[in-house]
Amino acid sequence: MTREQTRVIRIGSRVIGGGNPILIQSMTNTRTEDVEATVAQIHALEKAGCEIIRCTVPTPEAAKAVKEIKERISIPLVADIHFDYKMAIAAMENGADKIRINPGNIGGKDKVAAVVSVARERNIPIRVGVNSGSLEKELVEKYHGVTAEGLVESALDKVHMIEELGYENLVISIKSSDVMMCVKAHELLAEKTDYPLHVGITEAGTIISGNIKSSIGLSLILNQGIGDTIRVSLTGDPAEEIKSAKLILRTLGLRKGGIEVVSCPTCGRTKIDLIGLAGQVETLAAQFPLDIKVAVMGCAVNGPGEAKEADIGIAGGIGEGLLIKKGEIIRKVPESELLSVLREELEHWNG
Repeated sequence: MTREQTRVIRIGSRVIGGGNPILIQSMTNTRTEDVEATVAQIHALEKAGCEIIRCTVPTPEAAKAVKEIKERISIPLVADIHFDYKMAIAAMENGADKIRINPGNIGGKDKVAAVVSVARERNIPIRVGVNSGSLEKELVEKYHGVTAEGLVESALDKVHMIEELGYENLVISIKSSDVMMCVKAHELLAEKTDYPLHVGITEAGTIISGNIKSSIGLSLILNQGIGDTIRVSLTGDPAEEIKSAKLILRTLGLRKGGIEVVSCPTCGRTKIDLIGLAGQVETLAAQFPLDIKVAVMGCAVNGPGEAKEADIGIAGGIGEGLLIKKGEIIRKVPESELLSVLREELEHWNG
């Protein structure tokens, strides 16, 4: 099924599936029991563009914290549960908008039934999550290793377990750190189910390796029309996950809005700190909800030509720079004022 054909599932105030916009998720890395720290991080992620947030709920204290956290944020909250089914129930009783469980590691079918019973009462969606690192031994043996086919069978077995309990308010997630295995698994799964899919490459790595693996994997999956919500998993500040997810969606034409910053790779002609300036421009651009392209060029000779496809551009020279609009030089400005001049232009553009 393509994303236009998947079921619509409501998560708090948002919906996924059925051709609705692909929503961006992240996960807090604070202790959920520390309400102040968790809320502060969620607010920062909301500001960055996070649309659904997940928190781990490993203890009764964390489950109780869900209630207060929910009252102080404006995006849906997903409770992430490992091993203890009681935490899933407690999280739902304290207002979680969705729970993430692996039915295979929270106990027997009676434990799953207890969780499903509360979810049904409150109409709370369950994300059935399967990870290549926890694939059942019998499936590893059946497929002679961890494979895409094994992941899909594991996920569908768990989905069928919940369906047999009379509940179908589900989202499926199958993740692997092996990018091409993950891609194949999503292709196979999309042929077998119409539940919305949460897409991501698990344990992708640090900012550089994680971004490369996630960009390749998510792009190959999303570009086939598969996937209803995404998370870019990075070892680092969760805000970086949001930046990457937005850029992936925008690059694939699956989302509009937000300034696209382009910059030259620098060369021997560069006479300014272009690397630092480009980073400052990216930070500045994130503050404006504009659907435009901004160019940052390090050479006043080729800058205007290279920036002609951008709505606004700046190019640096020796002690001075150029303000460029649609490839036309508007005026020269001192190098030290390039960033402030660009800010003024963006504020004017923003009305």
